[in-house]
Amino acid sequence: MANIITAIRILLSFMLLFARTFSPGFVAVYLLAGLTDMVDGTVARKTGTASKFGEKLDTVADICFLTVAACKLLPVIRVPFWLWLWTGGIAVVKVTNIIAGFTLRGEFPAVHSVENKAVGLLLFLFPLSISLVKPMYGASLVCAMATFAAVREGKYIRTPPRQ
Repeated sequence: MANIITAIRILLSFMLLFARTFSPGFVAVYLLAGLTDMVDGTVARKTGTASKFGEKLDTVADICFLTVAACKLLPVIRVPFWLWLWTGGIAVVKVTNIIAGFTLRGEFPAVHSVENKAVGLLLFLFPLSISLVKPMYGASLVCAMATFAAVREGKYIRTPPRQ
């Protein structure tokens, strides 16, 4: 059941491609996709169906949703150049973490930390908040938390698991 919920997020992500940005349909599909992200892990744990496949599928669904949302939102949100640089720096750290995880453990890491979940929540809320908060301030908050989460993720990946 949890994997079906996660797969629905992938489908909803692609549905966003066909909705006009910030239209009621876009907001409804966006919120539904966010809801699936919040409940799939809980369903997996409650039903005892959590799995490595489910973790990887969740990561793929997150990437799909983030990519589609970025493609729809970035053209309509003005972001200063220095925030682009900061975002690029975070991306470099995240890619380095992925490479390190693969090099050290032979698999691509899917770190579902509290920090990464907080970044996901802030990132999810960001487009919904731009009518209340200047995008520069909201994006700065997301970037600050994402920087912290990426550094912590790197530490987690590079720390050998306890025996």
